[in-house]
Amino acid sequence: MLDDTPVDTRSEVYAELAAVGPYGVRPGHALITMVEPHPGHEYAYNRWYEDDHYYAGAMAMPWMAAGRRWVATRDLQLLRYPEKSAVAQPVTAGCYLSTYWVTDGRYDEHMKWTVGINKRLNRDGRVYQDRTHVFTAFQDHEATVYRDGAAGPRDFHALDHPYAGLVLQVIDAESPEQRTELLEWLRSRHLPKHLAGSPAAMVTVFRPTPLPGDRMSYVKQVEGVDTRLTLLWFLEADPRECWEEYFTGLEAPVAAASMSGSAAGGLGRVELVAPFIPTVPGTDRYVDRLR
Repeated sequence: MLDDTPVDTRSEVYAELAAVGPYGVRPGHALITMVEPHPGHEYAYNRWYEDDHYYAGAMAMPWMAAGRRWVATRDLQLLRYPEKSAVAQPVTAGCYLSTYWVTDGRYDEHMKWTVGINKRLNRDGRVYQDRTHVFTAFQDHEATVYRDGAAGPRDFHALDHPYAGLVLQVIDAESPEQRTELLEWLRSRHLPKHLAGSPAAMVTVFRPTPLPGDRMSYVKQVEGVDTRLTLLWFLEADPRECWEEYFTGLEAPVAAASMSGSAAGGLGRVELVAPFIPTVPGTDRYVDRLR
């Protein structure tokens, strides 16, 4: 028997909310989350995330404008470095990566909704517990560097365009001041040079923001809020096809970099370089290749 009891959804408020505040298309913020399903739970985790959580826990939320899931099969995991990583222990941990864009200027509104909906999902038994968050952070957009200038997709297209792969790079600076120099060096020197002629169409650069105090208990507080940068390299080729030429040794330029007047010793330490390929939504493709 259907329950036809009226439900108060406060629908009259929606028109008021839509009439105020920023509503551009720029990805001013991101959620970047790398997760490891526990052994034996790979298939169940994948179905839960794709069939329920990707939508109810992400895309159905206000101001989350785009999303995409990525996967690292075992051969891709083994390409990661450095072996001793401040992000992943062991460095191969975290075989699924989800990336989402949040509308510029709407971080606070989105966070209110995401905390509320995740508490509700958890209370209703719709959160899969047999997984570990290896690297989960909301992030603020700092820069996008394009290989082809004004030609090609923009960063707001990146999670919808059929890119063949993605490389996650995490760099830690020694101080907030050094991070500012690191960002400028990446934006003006290193990334334009490295992108030229490469299969990477663009790199988006973000800095992490602290998670709210009322976050879910299974998600640890973000590290490196004042010193870390997160880079997403969007590739037009499978990362295995271009890894050796373009993505091995990314730690060396960072360790040797300096801006005018900077002290010797580099601008930071690369803590993770990890390749991924896109999942195929609605399927279990690649799940049998994670271990």
